[in-house]
Amino acid sequence: MSGFKVNRRDFLRVLGWGGAGTALAGCDMPSTVTLEEGKEDVVAYFMPEEYVIPGVGVWYASTCTQCAAGCGVHGRVREGRALKLEGNPESAVNRGKTCMMGQAGVQAHYNPDRLTQPLLRDGNALKPVSWEVALKKIAEKTADIKSDRVAWLSGTVSGHQAVLINDYLNAYGSKQHFTHETINANVWQAVARDMLGDAQPVLRIDKAQSILSFGADFLGTWQSPVHFAAQYAKFRSGKRGILIQAESKMSLTGGSADAWVAVRPGSEGILALGIAQTLIKRGWAKGDVPAKVKDMLAKYDVGMVSNATGVAGDRIQRIAAVLSQRAPSLVLAGAPVEGAENAYDSVAAVMLLNVLLGNIGHTIEPSVQFAETRMQARTGGTRGVVEFAKLAEAKKLDVAFISHANPVYSAPGFVKMKEALGKVGFKVVMTQFPDETAMQADVVLPLYSALEDWGTHVAAYNAGSASISFQQPLMEPLYKETRGFGDAVLALLKQRKPKEYAAFNDYYAYLKASVTNMPAAVSKDIKNKDQIWNALLQKGVLETKGNVGKFKINAAVEAVAEVQGDAQFPYRLLPSARLGLWDGRHANSPWLQEAPDQISKIVWASWVEMHPITAAKVGVKGGDYVRVTSAQGSVEAQVYVFSGIHPEAIAVPLGQGHEEYGRYAKGLGVNPNKILSPVFDKKTGEVASYATRVSVTKLDKSARLTHLGASDTQQGRKLVSTIPAAIYRRTEGEA
Repeated sequence: MSGFKVNRRDFLRVLGWGGAGTALAGCDMPSTVTLEEGKEDVVAYFMPEEYVIPGVGVWYASTCTQCAAGCGVHGRVREGRALKLEGNPESAVNRGKTCMMGQAGVQAHYNPDRLTQPLLRDGNALKPVSWEVALKKIAEKTADIKSDRVAWLSGTVSGHQAVLINDYLNAYGSKQHFTHETINANVWQAVARDMLGDAQPVLRIDKAQSILSFGADFLGTWQSPVHFAAQYAKFRSGKRGILIQAESKMSLTGGSADAWVAVRPGSEGILALGIAQTLIKRGWAKGDVPAKVKDMLAKYDVGMVSNATGVAGDRIQRIAAVLSQRAPSLVLAGAPVEGAENAYDSVAAVMLLNVLLGNIGHTIEPSVQFAETRMQARTGGTRGVVEFAKLAEAKKLDVAFISHANPVYSAPGFVKMKEALGKVGFKVVMTQFPDETAMQADVVLPLYSALEDWGTHVAAYNAGSASISFQQPLMEPLYKETRGFGDAVLALLKQRKPKEYAAFNDYYAYLKASVTNMPAAVSKDIKNKDQIWNALLQKGVLETKGNVGKFKINAAVEAVAEVQGDAQFPYRLLPSARLGLWDGRHANSPWLQEAPDQISKIVWASWVEMHPITAAKVGVKGGDYVRVTSAQGSVEAQVYVFSGIHPEAIAVPLGQGHEEYGRYAKGLGVNPNKILSPVFDKKTGEVASYATRVSVTKLDKSARLTHLGASDTQQGRKLVSTIPAAIYRRTEGEA
């Protein structure tokens, strides 16, 4: 026994679950926590455990951290080595499935460019040091820091990791925690909160009979794609649902749609209001809206909307008819709408369709609120990184901690993050790889991979389940001078609050003490805490009793402003996200570099996607190099000519253009974020990443694009026959 006394209130707060959901009469809370927590025997592997059979794998439950969705995984371990990842059937997020990024988690673990020991800046160079030296330097630089002169910038974070970051900032009296995700749904969440009273409603794709998606790539990159893909399979089975995808550039979801509608970029909200007006005019609306909104909709007649969006009037009416007749329906809005300069109003127009179609309460259900508020996911967007950069630029930060984010690479170029970080007195970066941000740090703390670390995670999109997903090591660390993220933050906390955290020898002890004392973990059948802990690790998920929300509908939407053209910059840049490289965090994975883009089939490269009409105007063909120029700068890449993009749009995929980040990513392709213009959604403050105007200039060079497949068409050969859906239903005997 350590003899260290902790009162009940402090114990609950330190462990991260002091919310309303923890109140449980008769819960036996300990008054002391011992240093014996987490103590283990370490045995050389030449004396293997009894369950280890040479050549036979053992599966362990954990959590995928390749994106913010929080899918549960099972990892196969053979003779002490993690070899394969598959989905955990117990997870409400992914129900046993994984995407290509989840599968590539093994390669991230074995990547040869991982950092293997702490680095400390000495002049212009970062030099290897021990953890003791690195932590001592941090203690020296943070000893006299107070209040909001210290900040933390991270990617999406949840669970006990979020609790520790919050506690560390509280030790300074700081509230400066910024979260950053290039691919996010922050505008959708803001609109859902304002119009429904629930920022993360549950979307029931599986219950819908028709779906209209305004650029929401729910099969590829939107919110929780593995979860939505499983629902989509149900949507397509039985009485086959109809999917209509309205967007300016074909996404993976658009490529799977029954009807793909090319919309003038930035006019998606106008199209939504035009469909809303058609529903009301034809008497197809099932839900009511304020009279003021009806008056506003009157000007969005079919003719006006068709001129503004480029979508034929009869097609607008057919879309409205399908949504009305194929009920229940579901209408979604994704990145192209959320990234426009009129983002909030456009997404609100999309949500208005759900109100008019009577989808609220049917295909859109209230979320189950996770009771332990300190462990809830803190989702990132683009606003956070801009605010962080402004503080840094104004020299209002003495110390900055950065984890699970690479803002020097991912922040828009106009933010000038590299220069802003140069004005921060002391910078600590916690990372697994030598990325662009790490190279600007004063101290770099090398982290375990996701397959070596402990943690708990709460999904941002919880899929109607208030559960905690567990992350546990699948094998011993590859490098002895790396540490877990929780251990690193705990070490920092002990510098600021030595008495409060002295009882925890390591993060494992902290995690085990917290979880096994949670009311949701207590079982009538299992009294021993070791047994509780082992049972949870075996399952990988802890289901808690969440609070089911209630909708409070507010349909007072506003008109959507029309986008204006620009003679100097006639095209709109679409920095398109894709499953695989994501926002660039997986560019150092050869597996994912080698995986062809789902639409263009291009590998190991960046490209400029344009419509054949646009290519003819510019005078280029596939493989030619062009320069894409905005008011902020330019990028150069090869042309990919494709009819699945609007003639007024130019798409450059995200993911490439790294200046650091290891041998597989460095110097490959271009980063479209670097030429974004400083345009923001006025109501949320998010960067309007799809609002940048550009021009395109042909360069005097050309080369063959590296991609799979020689042609995008059948070239009149009828390799794949098609028939109308009505004939298919008759001949195939649809139930």
